[in-house]
Amino acid sequence: MSKMNRNVGMVVMYAEDLPYWKTGQSSPDTWIERTIKVVTELGGKVLMEAFGRDDTGQSAFLLNCRIGAETYRIVWPVMRSKSGNGKAAKIQAATMLYHDIKARAVSAAILGIKASFFTYLELPSGMTPVEAYIGDVSDALKLFALPPGEEVVDGDYKEQP
Repeated sequence: MSKMNRNVGMVVMYAEDLPYWKTGQSSPDTWIERTIKVVTELGGKVLMEAFGRDDTGQSAFLLNCRIGAETYRIVWPVMRSKSGNGKAAKIQAATMLYHDIKARAVSAAILGIKASFFTYLELPSGMTPVEAYIGDVSDALKLFALPPGEEVVDGDYKEQP
């Protein structure tokens, strides 16, 4: 069961609530190798693959690749396990990443690679379209929270004379 994070109003999903929870025993490395194979079969080249964890314990897989003239950056999070089974959550995340990329490869046969992988496209700014959009929306929403006559300055507000 998911729960509401009251600080940000978002539903927190746990690994156990999502597909591929404990459905297989293949290692995360095996799933990442399969994912890389899909990218290379599309004519792409993997520039970097990594796994990392931040200071809060949240972890993710990173896959950076070039397909044709475009570079794509895929960051796939490992969801937290409510039972504390980090190993199963890591396997699940790698499995989900593979299935996501495989599904996009199927779509690419019809829609084209750029359209199918668009959410992962690395823009000149280094952001993906999703990161750029969320930033724009977030900045726009801040304007609605300001008292009249004030403007956003580096995420804070400045009183007008």
